[in-house]
Amino acid sequence: MTADQAEQAEQQVASWLRAADRVTVLTGAGISTESGIPDFRGPQGLWTKDPAAAALFTFQNYLADPEVRVRSWRARRDSPAWQAEPNAGHRALVDLERAGKLRALITQNIDELHQLAGSDPGLVIELHGTMRWATCLECGLRTPMPEVLTRVAAGETDPPCLRCGGIQKSATISFGQSLDAEVLAAATRAARDCALFLAVGTSLQVYPAAGLCDHAVASGARLVVINAEPTPYDEVSDAVLRAPLGVVLPRLVSAAL
Repeated sequence: MTADQAEQAEQQVASWLRAADRVTVLTGAGISTESGIPDFRGPQGLWTKDPAAAALFTFQNYLADPEVRVRSWRARRDSPAWQAEPNAGHRALVDLERAGKLRALITQNIDELHQLAGSDPGLVIELHGTMRWATCLECGLRTPMPEVLTRVAAGETDPPCLRCGGIQKSATISFGQSLDAEVLAAATRAARDCALFLAVGTSLQVYPAAGLCDHAVASGARLVVINAEPTPYDEVSDAVLRAPLGVVLPRLVSAAL
């Protein structure tokens, strides 16, 4: 795509955004990488650099292997997400919400940077949960993650639940775990009930999140993919933009409001 074609595509998306009264946005790791949080599969991704790290995100391994849990707690303690701040892309979506155009903000991210930027938690649908809480796999007790990480810093390598002694993990969806049915249903409704669906910073390779694009298109919405790398949905989308999210999202929202 030439520079002129890219500019025309961006202007077209801005016009659609201006005309739409119900916009649903799906965000993936790409919007968080610009805040310094590495993704999994990208050129500098966690799994690209260390393929063995994928084992930390498999539920069965986590349950069965205490050493995996020890490594997982260490990774949670040292996550760059604790120092990350929302970027211009996050803030642009807040502006879109405040203009009354946002139907829902569906995210595959677990960092809560959308909420920290000012997004209404009632509009944010966290498909994969949140890293900011821990949950007991035995009794279901939820504990603020900083409280558990304080125990890790004090020397507990695999801190058990203080109520029942069960195994704890972050309140996120690992491979091998099913998505929360109510959360997925809310995301599906938001995809079906919009005029414009923006897939932002997501590879659209992980289901059922990627399948939300299908729901949107089947319901008559325009589909726009904004991602640094090609996705399986580029060919069926109405427009594809490749610009950095922290640049293109503020530009689009500013032009549409």
